[in-house]
Amino acid sequence: MRICYFGTYRTEYSRNQIMIEGLRRAGIEVIECQQSLWQGWEDRVKTASGGWMRPAFWWRVLQAYRSLLGKYRKVGHYDVMVVGFPGHYDVFLARWLSWLRGKPLVWDVLVSLFLIYQERGLQEKHPLTAQMIRWLEMLACRLPNMLILDTDQFIHYFAEIHGADPERFRCVQIGADERYFQPLDISPKTDDSFKVIYYGTYIPNHGVEFIIEAAHLLAGEPCIHFDLIGDGPEKPKAIALAEQYGLQNISFIDWMRRDELTQQIAHADLVLGAFGESRQLNLTNNNKIYEGFAMRKPVISARTPALPALLEHGVHLYLCERGDPVSLAEGIQHLKTDTEMRQRLSEQGYRIFYEYFDITHIGQAFASHLETLRNNDQ
Repeated sequence: MRICYFGTYRTEYSRNQIMIEGLRRAGIEVIECQQSLWQGWEDRVKTASGGWMRPAFWWRVLQAYRSLLGKYRKVGHYDVMVVGFPGHYDVFLARWLSWLRGKPLVWDVLVSLFLIYQERGLQEKHPLTAQMIRWLEMLACRLPNMLILDTDQFIHYFAEIHGADPERFRCVQIGADERYFQPLDISPKTDDSFKVIYYGTYIPNHGVEFIIEAAHLLAGEPCIHFDLIGDGPEKPKAIALAEQYGLQNISFIDWMRRDELTQQIAHADLVLGAFGESRQLNLTNNNKIYEGFAMRKPVISARTPALPALLEHGVHLYLCERGDPVSLAEGIQHLKTDTEMRQRLSEQGYRIFYEYFDITHIGQAFASHLETLRNNDQ
């Protein structure tokens, strides 16, 4: 099978790298037809917040899609076209092109742009734009032959909000890229320090404010220190809250190269997942959980219905209540003192990662969906 992986998707984003490499490991030829348009989700949010009305934006779009069409003309034969993440706008052009070739179209949706717009508090500021985004996403869901999400909960959301047919969706887990996230040899600690690490984009579903509150509750534990790595919309609020409490047990660190990040994770005693109260956390999973597994590190995250049922509390990871800094603080304190549990979580998380969530297994799941679609199309 030959796949045309199409769109303005972010080539450096882990979801696309995992899906493409997974298909290749499954023996599928993947031809990438990609042209950069976006600099990340913040760029998309700013565009949706009024930037789309500027002529410069439409000129950028025109140039990007003209270049993309030029690359597409050189692709040659393919069996299925896949629109990479994020592809909310690409899917319209992709549908037209795949129709002309008589080939099925698949869209790796992964997230809802409308939901992100809501959770950033932008719907109240720009209600007309919010309605346009909802209408666009609803229409986009009706174009592909198959749509990919990572959980059944998210499929139900798209059916509820957009009236999308759940039968046209398939699940492919988030997972992690073990080519980069893997156990590293580090020197043994010579003190009793306990390093807790968060890394991410400070978005609502991560619940960084609850991490700050938990750090405040643990301020009397001099051995416990929090390293918060990354940047994003809620970082200023997180810093302000830490300063309000006068916390000395938190370090705010800017984004770093991936090899530097994995070194930081390797030296951590505990990896933080996501703890927010946003609806998105109940619908989807988080890379950090699986990246922690892949690096053989104990992970603590919030209990949500979106977590795979095979992940057991106290066996593969430690689960606390979402939006509850007391529950989080108690979990961190328990794991600090229970060395045996930390070791068990590290080993069992690592084991289950390679049984279900590594690139090979994700690629096999994705490939099986594409094979079914191709066979039905023949």
